[in-house]
Amino acid sequence: MNNDIKQRALLSISRTMPQPGVRVVACEGEIDDDTAGMLCDALRADDGGSRFVLDLGAVTFLDSAGIRVLFAAHRDTVAAGGWLRIAAMASEIEEVVQVVGLPTVIPCYPALAQALNA
Repeated sequence: MNNDIKQRALLSISRTMPQPGVRVVACEGEIDDDTAGMLCDALRADDGGSRFVLDLGAVTFLDSAGIRVLFAAHRDTVAAGGWLRIAAMASEIEEVVQVVGLPTVIPCYPALAQALNA
């Protein structure tokens, strides 16, 4: 299992591989203009594959910069033959995601286990 951890004042990101070829990217904190680049880096396809589950359960803020990263990451993972799924959003994050129509493009699941087993 590969475990990468990145942290900045308002956001920490960990990457694990609980299943072969599937990375879980777990975020805690705020995803905004200052931290969106960290998320972009964490969702890049690499030698570990291009299948990602993004766990947003501990995210407290998501703005348009974060939304742009999610749409771009989806586009890039699909182009690389993979996929992106989102899991475990708090209700305030889910409201933002619903308003911009993200679930019509990226599958969203209420729990990490559901996203991993979809």
